[in-house]
Amino acid sequence: MTKNLPINLVLGTVLVSIVLGTAVLSFIWTPHEHALMNISDKFHEPSWIYLLGTDQLGRDVLSQLMAASRNSMIVALVAVLLGGSIGTLLGLLASAVGGWLEDLVMRIADIGFAFPALLFAIMLAAVFGPSLANAVFAIAFINIPIFARISRASGNQIWTRDFVLASRAAGIGRFKVSFSHLLPNILGPIAVYATLTIPQVMLLEGFLSFLGLGIQPPMSSWGTLIKDGVESMEEYTWLLIYPGITF
Repeated sequence: MTKNLPINLVLGTVLVSIVLGTAVLSFIWTPHEHALMNISDKFHEPSWIYLLGTDQLGRDVLSQLMAASRNSMIVALVAVLLGGSIGTLLGLLASAVGGWLEDLVMRIADIGFAFPALLFAIMLAAVFGPSLANAVFAIAFINIPIFARISRASGNQIWTRDFVLASRAAGIGRFKVSFSHLLPNILGPIAVYATLTIPQVMLLEGFLSFLGLGIQPPMSSWGTLIKDGVESMEEYTWLLIYPGITF
């Protein structure tokens, strides 16, 4: 069975496991304090003391990358959870009520799909200002239409099932049926899509941070580390190479 697994699936699982493991490990251990500045060791080349070198403020690059993976993972989980919850509820509402409300929710979702995700996130983050909370809100907002469409499509299929029709015949209201029967049965597709979305959200957060619209110093982000590395890449190449490989 293992021999038949696609190589991209195996490689993706390994990479995600490494990132997740690094993020969890950073809560309890990093080689150095990631935010600790030691000016006397600034631009220190990779060595046994600083495996990936230090930056312009003497901070350990490896420790910052570990902390950045943690921050990016937290942003991704919160944004997907928030956007998924709102989108799922809207999709269930549209499926339960139908008619003009279903059409309205789906047309709003179509409008959301009309804008490129990165451009829309940049616009929202720029309007509300650069901060971690606003980045999470922007990323969550662009995921709402996707979850709404998935939950509405899955819900419409379940409304025709016998156990749902029996509940309706017993006089149970549509909203109660939605939460007691539809929601448990659509959690599978929702969870699968949410899992697949987390890496994309982490990349989006990195782009926002690179542009100065996401995680702000002194917190670490893959995007801010790459941004700092670009400014010094001609002379101190490790500041860009290692964050770039990680990202």
